[in-house]
Amino acid sequence: MQINVSFRHIEPSDPLKLYAEDKLSRVKRFLEEPIEAHVVLKVEKFRHIAEVSIDAPGLHLNGAEETDDMYSSIDLLADSVEGQVKRGKNRVVRRRRATGNSKEAAVLAEVPAEGRFAGEDDEGPLIIKAEQVYAKPMDLDEAVVELDVCKSEFLVFNNRRTSRINVLYRRKDGNLGLIETVG
Repeated sequence: MQINVSFRHIEPSDPLKLYAEDKLSRVKRFLEEPIEAHVVLKVEKFRHIAEVSIDAPGLHLNGAEETDDMYSSIDLLADSVEGQVKRGKNRVVRRRRATGNSKEAAVLAEVPAEGRFAGEDDEGPLIIKAEQVYAKPMDLDEAVVELDVCKSEFLVFNNRRTSRINVLYRRKDGNLGLIETVG
């Protein structure tokens, strides 16, 4: 985990920097590497403000806390960010329990044989747009969090557990569906 600490309107001090790095390194156990965190410690009049921006694969977190003491601001910030990460993990677990076994949704995704691209003379549905996507290797839990973060309708990923291409999509009823390729 790479943590960068910046100071604004306050003298840089190694004990304060080490304290911030130590407190924020607690979230490392919940996230997958590489993790980058940028911490800004600043003082405005009597307010001591600690801000953080964390980038991890499939997740971006922001947090800010202010008190009258910098150490307590860092403590509150670390608790806040850790809570955000845990809520994200719990959300994934609740969704998995609600949708049941993901094997029930196993379907082979294929382009229909009668499909055609623009400019071809055959009959059948016209394929308006074709795009290539990179199937990033990740677990199903990570894919659910990534789909929440990107606000897209679907996510194509390479399932680390099965080493197969999967598609995670939003259903009209608000739940998620999973398409697993076979063969």
